[in-house]
Amino acid sequence: MMVNGIGVSPGIAIGKAHLLKKQETALTGIILLTDADIVAETKKFNHAVSLSVAEVEVMISNYDQSQGKEGLEILETHIELLSDPQISEDVTGKISKEKKNVNDALIEIIADAVQLFKNMDDEYLSARAADVQDIGNRLLRNLSFSAPTHAPHYETDTIIIAEDLTPSDTISMDITHVVGFATQVGGRTSHAAIVARSRGIPAVVGCGATLMHIKDGDLLILDGQSGDIIVNPDQMIVEQYHAKRESWLAQNNLLRSLKDTPATTTDGINIKLLANIGDANDMEKAIGFGAEGSGLLRTELLFMGRDALPGEDEQFEFYKAVALKAKGKPVIVRTLDIGGDKQLPYFNFPTEQNPFLGYRAIRICLDRPDIFIVQLKAILRASAFGRLKIMFPMISNIQEVRAAKVILQQAKDELTKAGIAFDQNIPVGIMIEIPSAAITADLLAKEVDFFSIGTNDLCQYTLAVDRMNEQIKNLYDPYNPGVLRLIAYVIEQGHKNNIEVGMCGELASDSKATLLLLGMGLTEFSMSATAIPEIKNIIINNLLVAKEIHQRVMEMDSSALITAYLQEITL
Repeated sequence: MMVNGIGVSPGIAIGKAHLLKKQETALTGIILLTDADIVAETKKFNHAVSLSVAEVEVMISNYDQSQGKEGLEILETHIELLSDPQISEDVTGKISKEKKNVNDALIEIIADAVQLFKNMDDEYLSARAADVQDIGNRLLRNLSFSAPTHAPHYETDTIIIAEDLTPSDTISMDITHVVGFATQVGGRTSHAAIVARSRGIPAVVGCGATLMHIKDGDLLILDGQSGDIIVNPDQMIVEQYHAKRESWLAQNNLLRSLKDTPATTTDGINIKLLANIGDANDMEKAIGFGAEGSGLLRTELLFMGRDALPGEDEQFEFYKAVALKAKGKPVIVRTLDIGGDKQLPYFNFPTEQNPFLGYRAIRICLDRPDIFIVQLKAILRASAFGRLKIMFPMISNIQEVRAAKVILQQAKDELTKAGIAFDQNIPVGIMIEIPSAAITADLLAKEVDFFSIGTNDLCQYTLAVDRMNEQIKNLYDPYNPGVLRLIAYVIEQGHKNNIEVGMCGELASDSKATLLLLGMGLTEFSMSATAIPEIKNIIINNLLVAKEIHQRVMEMDSSALITAYLQEITL
């Protein structure tokens, strides 16, 4: 049997399956009858919070720093979530107003928060649902004062099979004998993926229901690059994969040695490899993978998981921290990109039939200049501490760019009047992620200093495909000839107008696309930091054929032909 998923941590694992069973929670339906019941249930919740915080603090104090900082950062996030007054208010509100018992109130609040994150189109943000679910599970267990479960010890060469792995699972797991992970759900930024990569363990996620047909003790071959899992292979296949694993280890050692090697093509063109990040810690980790800066700082993360807008000083400190961690390298700061899949509990979003086509991103910022100017002033102030650039998302026409620049100038004027230092010539760019912007790239290029192509939304809008819709997600295809032609045109117009053109969508980290994008003339790629070494290795060895590849692809009329051709030449 063959199971297919998403390869998220490269490498090949050969071992026996160990299935982890998910603990189910259920509503009781018990209604509180008296004020004394309400007080008792509220006290029970507060006690569970205290116990849970204490547990996580013990995990932090016992954390092995040799495992990398990722796990520690996850645990610190859990402390913040457990201490979040919004969750506390929501749970106690259900207890007091709806007469729910604490078990049911907590299950409902956690379920709503998890669904909110899962519905987000941004993979980085949707993966945070696991943190919320994890602290919810911990609180539920501590409502009954149950003893924490201890991490089991596994036999040599174990491959963990699970519906999903919570952050606590992955951090506390004794991986001495674990050689691989596979989960039914999850994506490239799920915690199972993050921890697996940080520990160098091959992992496959998003395998679907077929994964759970695997039985305890089945012999497995897991390919963390291709996403393939072979169940009970014969001896010949096992031997082939043993050889393949040795070859991969040699290649991986080569990639690690490229950290400080410039991404210069065989004909002398310098390519910038940047990282998509969420905060200063991400910036520090990205430089460790050889990133030359950040092509996308997602500022909306600062606005989420709280009950009010962050003020100018708080935002300033956040952007300043990123600038300092970048150590003189450029950082593109995307202005607030909320709405659509990114809802804020304290922001009064309208009810919309098509939120992805509605009130979001730059449209909100232009409608609410009071919010927008605070963010712009904070970014400008931080620009005195590093090479920051400002990028406006979801631009659909030139008028929006001009309106945003007017507010930016107002922010500059206010800081100048107050005698506050900032980069007077801070570069200003836009995301090209709406087809109308791509088609009018020749006009927009005259208004800005750079473009950054957001392939995720550009693909979604060009093909009219909601990639979160299971029934049609197979139609979401960045290799569609129409999408590729738009990308090529944006790059061409950027060159003609002497402005920089980068790409920060998923296509930038797809090794199949690297030579094609180089052939189109793309010189700036921004991606998950862990993808940088592989993309760099392709760049420094292959540009001489890239333009020929581009020409051949543009003659093809289907994504099937294009992807088959690109797959063949990158093998």
